Amino acid sequence: MLEIKSLTKKYGKSLAVDNVSFTIPAGEVGILLGPNGAGKSTIIKSMAGLLKYQGDVLMNGLSARTIEAKRRFAYVPEMPSMYEALTVQEHIEFIKRAYGVEAEEGFEENLLKRFELWDKKDKLGNELSKGMMQKVSICCALMIRPKVILFDEPMIGLDPKAIKELKEVILELKTEGATVLVSTHMLEMVKELWDIMFIMNKGKIVGSFRKTDALEQDIEEIFFGITGGEEK
Repeated sequence: MLEIKSLTKKYGKSLAVDNVSFTIPAGEVGILLGPNGAGKSTIIKSMAGLLKYQGDVLMNGLSARTIEAKRRFAYVPEMPSMYEALTVQEHIEFIKRAYGVEAEEGFEENLLKRFELWDKKDKLGNELSKGMMQKVSICCALMIRPKVILFDEPMIGLDPKAIKELKEVILELKTEGATVLVSTHMLEMVKELWDIMFIMNKGKIVGSFRKTDALEQDIEEIFFGITGGEEK
């Protein structure tokens, strides 16, 4: 479960996120939508511990600031960053050692093959395209078998095959009882994934919907109805 309680973030005198609260139960996929500049990435980065903020973030009842919570948590940033002198496989090994995880036999190989990285496992970080770095970032996050995982615009730069695999992975995580939050403005990409949706505008949650309560409404109808047609 992921719980956000009264999260507020200011940049100087500018209020980027204004007293935001929401909850995503275990085994559900939450979608954070909003126009550019709505505050989505600020919330994600705050939850990931990259920004100082006011309020509380709880992961399975544990404060996100604790080591115990961080061991169960994974984050895939919008802009992947890799160590230039480490290979793809060495990035995976680094994550395994940092988190103290031992993947079952074949898990790592299967994961890299799913994202078409197995034949590139010896390539260095500085030899990879943006899309390949994004796939490595996703694989690193999945290696720890997270209980809570945050994706910030994860499909930007991915090829169609990788997008298909990522969607399947998100649904698998849901089946395994993990809590998933995807921040995006690519409505078409998340239509079949969401259980609960939060729409942001100007630093606030301006609407929240459960898929089971949306009746015949399409995700785009809901989004544009709330934001007044703002997508960018």
